[in-house]
Amino acid sequence: MTYQHQFSDGTPIDLPLGKVVCVGRNYAEHARELNNPVPSEPLLFIKPATSVVPLANGFRLPTGRGAVHYETEIALLIGTPLSGTISPADAAGAIAGVGLALDLTLRELQDQLKAKGHPWERAKAFDAACPLSPFVRLEQAPALNAIPLQLTINGELRQQGNSADMITPIIALLQHIAGVFTLLPGDVVITGTPAGVGVLNTGDELELAIPGALQQATRVIG
Repeated sequence: MTYQHQFSDGTPIDLPLGKVVCVGRNYAEHARELNNPVPSEPLLFIKPATSVVPLANGFRLPTGRGAVHYETEIALLIGTPLSGTISPADAAGAIAGVGLALDLTLRELQDQLKAKGHPWERAKAFDAACPLSPFVRLEQAPALNAIPLQLTINGELRQQGNSADMITPIIALLQHIAGVFTLLPGDVVITGTPAGVGVLNTGDELELAIPGALQQATRVIG
């Protein structure tokens, strides 16, 4: 199924699907669990539009390429352009919706790439590497500095976090990204994952949630 941005009530969002800007190691405990240094500034990489699939439909894992890890992240839909030096109000005003994403990662390949000092895209930007939920409108979401998120797999809580624990908070993150490259309407920013990442298996039943605002079930369909 072709991906289309939409709100959680099913209303389509009239924005094109653009790039996905990803933030690595934005929760200190996740950096530590993978024995990675905590960065001194946001660690950015990009997934192309071809990596995005609707979370609700279920998703497939690439075969023959090693373990695929889940990373649950708060996703921000950009509604107006952001570029250069921007104010906190500009950053907040550009958020058209708040959702959830899975940053799927070929972990063994990523470790090999890191060891060689190479970019991560081979491990992070493959087709269907970014299952994405519908979005809730900003006024229906928790405060940006206090968004809870969680992931349950087969009835077991695997990840639980809060945007309050981010190393670089959401508004400062958007300001930093806009100073590096332009964000356009329809782009998505995924903001880092809390601790608890692990391997996905065919048949796993997942439930991602921003408690009180958004809940999305999905499964690994093979």
